[in-house]
Amino acid sequence: MKKWLLLLALLACPASAFADDAPAARAWDSLSPQERQTLKPFEQRWQELPAERQQRLLQGAQRWQQMTPEERTQTREHFERWKQMTPEQRNEVRGRFERFRNLPPEDQERLRRAHQRFKNLPPERREELRQRWQQMTPEERTRWKDNARRQHREDRAADPARDRPVRERPAR
Repeated sequence: MKKWLLLLALLACPASAFADDAPAARAWDSLSPQERQTLKPFEQRWQELPAERQQRLLQGAQRWQQMTPEERTQTREHFERWKQMTPEQRNEVRGRFERFRNLPPEDQERLRRAHQRFKNLPPERREELRQRWQQMTPEERTRWKDNARRQHREDRAADPARDRPVRERPAR
């Protein structure tokens, strides 16, 4: 009798009550035309991909569709550079990215502003700074970073309005 009650209880509950929070797999035909176009390289093996991987690819496709043509060009260039990297270089980049993500938001913003200032320099000046950095010893680099942090704190104390974000970034 207990078995029948358990079976009846299971049948009466909606299936969603037992589902975990994992995303559901999506059929290729359920994707929008834009998503199918962006994800075309995955079409043949789409149904074989785990639902989590499908979800990540869909999120990437949506970000891609929201990019400007310039951002898409830049993304393609970054991907080409990524493909040329050795596994060790890729691991180093992943580590730097993880360290960046673990920084407090104000430090992330400070680094974004510094990067934006660097990008706005004339190409000759950027190359000169790159060469100087490469020629520095680890101790000189540490001293330079410490001086830059100290200068940032002094600038912030003198002009708090400098801490406005460079641009809004979507949450990931």
